[in-house]
Amino acid sequence: MNNSDTIDAQLLDLMLRAGSRWVLWLLLLLSLAAVAVMIDRIWFFLAEKPPRDRLAAAVRAMREGSAASALAKLAGARSMEAAVVRVCLQHAGDGPGAVEDHKAAAIETQRLRYEKRLVFLGTLGNNAPFVGLFGTVLGIVRAFHDLAGSALAGQGTQAVMSGIAESLVATGVGLLVALPSVAMYNVLIRHVETTAASAEAMSREVIAYIKTPAASSAQGKEAA
Repeated sequence: MNNSDTIDAQLLDLMLRAGSRWVLWLLLLLSLAAVAVMIDRIWFFLAEKPPRDRLAAAVRAMREGSAASALAKLAGARSMEAAVVRVCLQHAGDGPGAVEDHKAAAIETQRLRYEKRLVFLGTLGNNAPFVGLFGTVLGIVRAFHDLAGSALAGQGTQAVMSGIAESLVATGVGLLVALPSVAMYNVLIRHVETTAASAEAMSREVIAYIKTPAASSAQGKEAA
C-alpha cells in the first residue's frame, strides 16, 4: 500500500469515526450563542432608545439662540441621535465645516457601537446551512460504508437507511439555525441604518442653525 492509499484510508477512517453527531452539537452551541447575541442587542437597543422629548427640547432651545442650553438638555443621553447632536453643539463655535467633520466621525463611532456582534449573526446565517451540509456529507459517507459492509455480510439495509435519514437531520438543523439568525440580522441592521439616518437628519438641522447669521451673533455673545 503506497502513501496515497494510506492517506485516503486514514481520511476515510477519520470521517467514519466523526459521523454527523458532532456537527449537530456544534450547531446547537452556535444557536445558543446566536440567541445570546440577539438578547444582548435587543436589550442594548431598548436601553439606547432616543429621548424624543429631550431632543425636541434641545432643538427648541437651539432655535431660541442658546446652544449651551440645548447642550445641557442632552447631558447624559445615550442614544446615537443625542450623541451626534451633542457633538455638533459642542463644536458649534468651530464653524460649519468643522462641525460636518465632527458629525461624520461621531456617526461612524456610534455605528460601530450599534453594530457590535451583529457580524456574528450575519456570518452564522450565511454559513450554518453549509455546516449542516458538511454534517450530512459525513453521515452519508458513514452510511454508505455501512451499506457496503452489510451487503457483503448479507444483512439488511434498514439500519443503513436510518443512518442516512439521521445524517440529513444536520442539513435541516443548519437551516433552522440560519433562518432566525438572518432574519434578526436584517431587522437589527435596518434599525441601525434608520437610527443613523435620524442622527444625520438632526445633525443637519444643527448645522443649518449654525450657518445662520443669528446663530453666529449668539455664539459670539456667549463667547464674550
